[in-house]
Amino acid sequence: MRAFGAARKTHPGLPDAWSQLEHEVNRRFLLKSAAVAFAAARLPLPGWIARAKAQQPAGAPATSPAAADAPWRYGVSLYGDLKYPDGFKQFDYVNADAPKGGTARRLTVGTFDSFNMVVAGVKGDLASGITLIYETLLEGSLDEVSSQYGLLAEAVRYPNDFSSVSYRLRAEAKWHDGSPVTTEDVIFSFDAWKKYSPQLAAYYRHVLKAEKSGDREITFTFDRPGNHELPQIVGELTILPKLWWEGTDKNGNKRNVANTTLEPPLGSGPYRIKSFSAGREVVYERVKDYWGRGLNVRIGRDNFDELRFEYFRDDTVAIQAFEADSVDWRIENSAKNWATAYDFPAVSQKRVILEEFPIRNVGIMQAFAFNIRRDKFKDPRVRLAFNYAFDFEEMNRQIFYGQYTRIASYFQGTELAATGLPKGRELEILQAVRNEVPPEVFTTPYANPVGGNPQADRDNLRKAVQLLQEAGYEVRNERLVNSKTGEPYAVEFLDEDPALERVALFYKPSLERLGMTVTVRTIDDAQYQNRLRDFDFDIVTNAWEESLSPGNEQRGYWGSQAADQPGSFNVIGIKNPAVDTLINNVIFAKSRADLVAATGALDRVLLWNHYVVPQWTYSKVRSARWDRFSRRDPLPKYGMDAFPTLWWWDAAKAAKTGTKS
Repeated sequence: MRAFGAARKTHPGLPDAWSQLEHEVNRRFLLKSAAVAFAAARLPLPGWIARAKAQQPAGAPATSPAAADAPWRYGVSLYGDLKYPDGFKQFDYVNADAPKGGTARRLTVGTFDSFNMVVAGVKGDLASGITLIYETLLEGSLDEVSSQYGLLAEAVRYPNDFSSVSYRLRAEAKWHDGSPVTTEDVIFSFDAWKKYSPQLAAYYRHVLKAEKSGDREITFTFDRPGNHELPQIVGELTILPKLWWEGTDKNGNKRNVANTTLEPPLGSGPYRIKSFSAGREVVYERVKDYWGRGLNVRIGRDNFDELRFEYFRDDTVAIQAFEADSVDWRIENSAKNWATAYDFPAVSQKRVILEEFPIRNVGIMQAFAFNIRRDKFKDPRVRLAFNYAFDFEEMNRQIFYGQYTRIASYFQGTELAATGLPKGRELEILQAVRNEVPPEVFTTPYANPVGGNPQADRDNLRKAVQLLQEAGYEVRNERLVNSKTGEPYAVEFLDEDPALERVALFYKPSLERLGMTVTVRTIDDAQYQNRLRDFDFDIVTNAWEESLSPGNEQRGYWGSQAADQPGSFNVIGIKNPAVDTLINNVIFAKSRADLVAATGALDRVLLWNHYVVPQWTYSKVRSARWDRFSRRDPLPKYGMDAFPTLWWWDAAKAAKTGTKS
């Protein structure tokens, strides 16, 4: 669950540290939808709901028969018991006495033309920070891997067979105009997300409907029992105001949740849009009378009076703006910049602080992704030949200052990554699909080809030639052609980010030595998104972010049903019955051990099908900030930098650094 951050473009408005999970030039890959904004990972286990219960008020209407006898609970955890007891005052990692005030200025590279989260990734470029104005039914904690507590909902219950879940809304929950958050808002939101967002349509595919089942109570019905994570992922639903979206704007035009808009939406969260300049700047102001400011899940956070997101067209200008103190905080996703761009006086004077924050709860596959819908990429031997032609070691040395590690798993950086040969429960799972997967799954631990020196380079290219010949290609007149048709082998690397050109251009000569015709094309963001949505590409760089508890989102990443759905995360176009079977094993895992085994099996099969050429990763978030802010130490284990949510304006530091608020 919560692995939705794995798509192709960074959503700059993600709260907490999720917006900071940016590896070398992969800021464009994370989902342009607030679905990625929720920083928690979850795992289906027996006994996963907390023992403590929230009391049902006297006279509360009954829910659906399936859930009527289930106890109401104040929180849920897929791992077992919750860390925090019923009635807890605050999370341990916050400073309840943090001062309110000041401004935090963030930067974003790109542009925006919409405030509508629902159609993000399908229509328009979503504004940074928009998730600040909204809320979900539950709120995850940053010092537990898989726990959520009531936010808009005060309680949750579900039957023992996991066939449905019910949420009871807080009576005090309000929109910024003072109107209550209602069951109708929740139902409208669910229907809108499922209808207009391809990603969430896949994520909530097994949630059939949402219905009012009592006073302030909504019940979500599932298509089958036994899916342990569904009750909890429903709690991730971002709630929208039904009456606002079905109303009219100041000019009398009817609003439509299916369209982009630059009209600031009504929200219920700790911030509202104060002002904006389309494509250039968005300013959010703290809602002083925010209804949830006293909730235990909100105390000690959201401390800035203003959050500003400044837009820049490229990284070069963005770095210059940071150096000139036009913005306060920068996440650095370039190894080259981290090594060379921060040598200006403010750094040596300690007015600018450089700091790295460890990433502990996210795995990632970032890679050159093939569009296997196209015949020239259908043969896995061809795809493997591309991997043999990719000299990561030399690229890492020349371009990345040796900072990166080669990715060798779709769950890189987590215990879920396949290692060695399959055994035990993992082997048992794989035996069920033995005749449908590459034999190497059972005989050989996966490893990428290793280059870095002339001899290794020659050996790898020789192996690539052999693979291409086995797949039906040969070199004629120094050009790689189809042996039967004589058609030249041509490939295009498509991107929207000029920073990636140096990577593709480094890769290009090796492929040309194989006889391929290689084109590197960079287009604008709108064109890129349209072509990606329509699967009109050969190879793109893509990233899939994984939590510690993968689940239903795996169908959207690799499942057959998503392969032909425009805008889906199955960018590659995988239609593999064995992969579908293994995804089901992940989703319906009954224990932690079962989940680890099922995920390892899926990882191994994806790797040995050579759907991608893995790229690189870095296990920390690199950050640079003007020293005007403070935080409580230590930061929560799964909070990464947690800026700006858990930080606050420090007037004493600002006075020494130079006040810019």
